Amino acid sequence: MSARDEILGRIRTALADVPADEPPAAALDPVVAASGDVERFAERAADYRATVVRVPADEVASAVAAACERHGARRLVAADGLPDWAPEGVELVTDTAAAPLDRDVVATADGVLTTCALAIAETGTIILDAGPGQGRRALTLLPDLHICVVPADRIVDGVPDAIAQLDGTAAPVTFISGPSATSDIELNRVEGVHGPRRLEIVIAG
Repeated sequence: MSARDEILGRIRTALADVPADEPPAAALDPVVAASGDVERFAERAADYRATVVRVPADEVASAVAAACERHGARRLVAADGLPDWAPEGVELVTDTAAAPLDRDVVATADGVLTTCALAIAETGTIILDAGPGQGRRALTLLPDLHICVVPADRIVDGVPDAIAQLDGTAAPVTFISGPSATSDIELNRVEGVHGPRRLEIVIAG
């Protein structure tokens, strides 16, 4: 007997006592994404060692400049499709699908500037789906500093809300909760193994 036959046999056995005229179970109501709690998102993201600031939408460039100043960043890789958030005194090098930057250029930049698709208040997580202003995955893996601008209206309350909004997304989706960190076999925390050691989140709005 094949594994398939065994599995189907078990299903038939489990359903043997179900009346043939029993109606199917009602479908679950679709999840409607709720507007997220911005303060809760900021608190949870900070718990993961991200630096979080909130500014009015028209002060994002100044907040990005301040983040660069804190980290001594003078050259950032920018994801294609970002709004005009260029900070004064910082060079932005844009990565595009038509002209992707060389790996070494990305790796040696002082940091990367992106926005996000969504953010989750419950977990302090930012979500990137390679959409405008988010760039390809390598941009948020190689530089040591990631500055992410999170529009307040993209924050949802919980994971189900985010999944509902991402339903149908064809591109790879990345969930980021704080700077890159892992633990070795002795449970010592190691940062920067598979992404930036420093995460700056600017909440806009």
